[in-house]
Amino acid sequence: MRDTRECAKLASLAMLAMLALALCAATPANPEALPPIDGGTSLLVVAPHPDDETLCCAGVIQRVLRAGGRASVAWITSGDASELDLLIERKLFGGAGRLRELAEKRMREALRATSRLGVPAEGQLFLGYPDRGVLSLITDHRATPYTSRFTEAAAVPYPTALFPAHPYTGESLERDFAAVLERVRPTLILAPSLRDTHPDHRAAGLLTIAVTTRHGMLGSVRYWIVHGGEGWPGPRGLMPGVPLTVAPRSSGLTLAVFPLEPAEEDRKLDALRAYETQLRTLAPFMLAFVRSTELFASEAGGD
Repeated sequence: MRDTRECAKLASLAMLAMLALALCAATPANPEALPPIDGGTSLLVVAPHPDDETLCCAGVIQRVLRAGGRASVAWITSGDASELDLLIERKLFGGAGRLRELAEKRMREALRATSRLGVPAEGQLFLGYPDRGVLSLITDHRATPYTSRFTEAAAVPYPTALFPAHPYTGESLERDFAAVLERVRPTLILAPSLRDTHPDHRAAGLLTIAVTTRHGMLGSVRYWIVHGGEGWPGPRGLMPGVPLTVAPRSSGLTLAVFPLEPAEEDRKLDALRAYETQLRTLAPFMLAFVRSTELFASEAGGD
């Protein structure tokens, strides 16, 4: 047992060392803009939870598809640890089964939202890893299965996921994410910033950096942020035509400003409205992302 723990620790340290080296080389040649979007663009949005892809990337998704390119979304988790949603539904004490039901509902909402943006069925990819557990997978549970304290699952429990029954380990997650890269072959990847305060978001960013580095795709990655500092984005609520302000936690990073056309902004709002579960509790926060711009950092934001 001790040897197993030592091996896991060494593997984690090796991965973190590789990430540090990758971060040093993560700045693209032209950091002030996204790569050109045209019919050859293959976009992959890495979303830790259902709704993240719409909050931060709905405008880019639409623009890629309108240009004749391809757009895909990989959801790392299915949002199965949202106790607040269950509390609103007065089902908090329903246990693991209720939380899996909630995840199934959020996945259906994600399908509706991204379909409204034009993402085809083959580009809607659920990995089904544990909400609030992704960081543990890539650190302490790289080789030993992690059991979600919310769903009580130690493997992907969702039949509609891309790889059902795959174990909740970091190694399994990395293999599944690598399979997504092989399937999508992205020329542009939009992933969470390492400065995001949510641990699942930071972990999804680390996962993206690690696997794209091994596949020679790191230069194609740009970074967005959802949990960017207290009170951000502000002002809260729906304010069409107003640009998105820079998140406090993105301060000092080089940002690409992606302007949305009014029709793209309207369609982003329509897609976001598919997330009825989240809007019941987080509407002012979520609607504040429906702005006339989206922002993407050229750097991951790691220390």
